[in-house]
Amino acid sequence: MNNYTATAAVLGASGYVGRELCSLIARHPRLRLGIATARAAGTLRVPGSGPLAVRALEDATLDGCDVVFSCLPHGESAKGLERAPSGALLVDLSADLRPGGAGTTSHPLSKAAAYGLTELARERVRGARVVANPGCYPTAALLALAPVLRRGLVGGPVVINAASGVTGAGRSPKAELLFGEVAEDFRAYGLGNEHRHLAEMRAGAESLAGVPVDLVFTPHLLPIRRGILETIHVPLTEPLGTAEARALWATDYAHEPFVELLEGVAPSLRDVVGTNRVSMAVWSMANLSSPALQIVVAIDNLVKGAAGQAVQNMNLVLGMSETEGLTCRAA
Repeated sequence: MNNYTATAAVLGASGYVGRELCSLIARHPRLRLGIATARAAGTLRVPGSGPLAVRALEDATLDGCDVVFSCLPHGESAKGLERAPSGALLVDLSADLRPGGAGTTSHPLSKAAAYGLTELARERVRGARVVANPGCYPTAALLALAPVLRRGLVGGPVVINAASGVTGAGRSPKAELLFGEVAEDFRAYGLGNEHRHLAEMRAGAESLAGVPVDLVFTPHLLPIRRGILETIHVPLTEPLGTAEARALWATDYAHEPFVELLEGVAPSLRDVVGTNRVSMAVWSMANLSSPALQIVVAIDNLVKGAAGQAVQNMNLVLGMSETEGLTCRAA
């Protein structure tokens, strides 16, 4: 018999993030999936778990659920959480309640929501009953930049070049994401510094630095299923050698179970895909007229960038070990 202590609901289980979350719940020793919803009732194949019966959202009853995860589309997700029973922990995996987004000014839940970038907001998340799960690109960028943002060492616009697998674009059919369009190609999108994740990144960076921070963000589409790799250029207010810079990251993340700091080698997607790990490395940049750092960071967009971080936040709020159910590689 399962040793569960909490019952979960997943709204929007048929998307990539929803399926990943159902798979994580199935392997979590203290959690059971009470109900999963999709646009229509049916059976869903969950990697590493087998067939899963899903109900249409309008027919679902969430009574008895201790935690409700909403993986519904942006603009619908926070509204779906209104169906949750009183007292349940609410975790929104859309942009609806995140800082910098339209939802933060329009939905009542936003006032109670803690921004769930766990490593940077642990105490606020611990006492929350509503968690706004961060976006995948901001998760990697803000964790990579936090040590210099906190210390006021950023001396100019930060340039973030990021690449993501196609699951980051969601499961809705799109002609530009067909295999024949993506395979053997690599392209930038969201050009002009107007990608929807930029506002969230800017809000998070300003919160850490205490002042506005200019960010230049260019996302790229990788011809792979999953994973995010970001290369970040940071102008500095004062020179920092590689060892000196690395010591800042080592200090800040010394006790973080999911943060891996590499030395002398850049992280790759093979280091992180299927895990809740953040892998990063930092260098002082040579051959420039002013001091700067280069940071490379990698995460799995579906795990640490979405479902895994949601479970990490849930573990924290419900008093479980933060690593519970997150130490195995995803199927």
